[in-house]
Amino acid sequence: MFERTLKLVALLCLLWLTPTQATTLISSARVWPAQDYTRLTLESKQSVSYTLFTIKDPERLVIDLEDIELNDVLKNLTSKIGNDDPYIKSVRVGRFKPGVVRLVLDLKAEAKPQLFELKPVAEYGYRLVLDVYPAKPIDPLMALLQPGKAASVTPDSSPPDSQKPVALEATPKLSTSTTLGTTETSKPSAQPKSRAEFTERTLIIAIDAGHGGEDPGAHGSGGALEKNVTLAIARRLKKLVDAQDGMRGVLIRDGDYFIPLGGRTAKARAAHADLFVSIHADAFINPEAHGSSVFALSEHGATSAAARWLAKKENEADLIGGVNIAVKDPYLARTLLDLSQTATINDSLKLAKHVLGELSDINALHRGHVEQAGFAVLKSPDIPSILVETAFISNPEEERRLTDDNYQDKLANAVLSGVKRYLSQNPPLMRMKMAER
Repeated sequence: MFERTLKLVALLCLLWLTPTQATTLISSARVWPAQDYTRLTLESKQSVSYTLFTIKDPERLVIDLEDIELNDVLKNLTSKIGNDDPYIKSVRVGRFKPGVVRLVLDLKAEAKPQLFELKPVAEYGYRLVLDVYPAKPIDPLMALLQPGKAASVTPDSSPPDSQKPVALEATPKLSTSTTLGTTETSKPSAQPKSRAEFTERTLIIAIDAGHGGEDPGAHGSGGALEKNVTLAIARRLKKLVDAQDGMRGVLIRDGDYFIPLGGRTAKARAAHADLFVSIHADAFINPEAHGSSVFALSEHGATSAAARWLAKKENEADLIGGVNIAVKDPYLARTLLDLSQTATINDSLKLAKHVLGELSDINALHRGHVEQAGFAVLKSPDIPSILVETAFISNPEEERRLTDDNYQDKLANAVLSGVKRYLSQNPPLMRMKMAER
């Protein structure tokens, strides 16, 4: 009896000691390809230890994950890389040595990677995020002028002389090594040409589809996601804008991927946008909440508790979408609000009033006036900017309409009509001349 008890105690001691050597499971793997960068996300319930390094000739990224089980989620990662990915050609996954799983990403061109971990937030657990940026960032003005050419990456497609497996047998020669928070961020592209060099007559409307990628935005009870609804409306609005004489629409996001809030305003400024319109679909805990709203930035705090709550919720997009806080935002200095430039906010309020008036013809208004709050995505000091909450996706009836093609067309037409009314009374060139005095 004593011996059996002793063996049981010894077994319990072993079980108590082994968790330090236990492996972590990757519960989900997601890939978000985009023109600006490709994001790969590995989600787990525990924090993951990792190492990143690069190899040249041919270009590869190698990630070693410690104490990770090589499960089907990782094995199936190879099938998530599509031929249309602008930066990643393929990915290989295998056991490098006991306790270490190795990911090898074959690249289409030289890249500037960022690898960082996000702590649990909202519905997500721990996330290990790899952002693959091009070594030479795409010029945003060229992307506007020649979207077909600028959006593609065309490295040499011929097979390399030696497709080394990097894998799992020999330790490869390292060209650079990085640890958490030490990867270099790509430098911002050179300042684009002046507006006059681009065109003196074309008015640029920046159209921002809210949320995207890791950040789905609000959920409807019928399964609709805000990020999908906003992109659909934004694309319809761009098509309508492009059909107008002397106007051009620029989509800040044209796919299911995440763009930080500061990056959205930076892209609008790089394209020399005259106006910035951010499209959203509201949500509230009460499913009976309904109606459209339009918001502008505020210098002196929110105009209501509801506006303050909504701005806080929208400003949390970077936490959910995932931003590498260890890397300083190269656009930060350009997107901070200059509170002395009240003229821009006044123009934003005028634009918002016109758009709200047009929306009232197709939907009830949540509030009959323009609201203001500290929305980060509206903090462009020189571009009149508004945030349009098209309807409440949390309201079942409005969710149904938001996913209807005809209603999306009506929303896009209403926003365009408001923009045109504003421009007829506030020509951008006049606004620029007044600002220069």
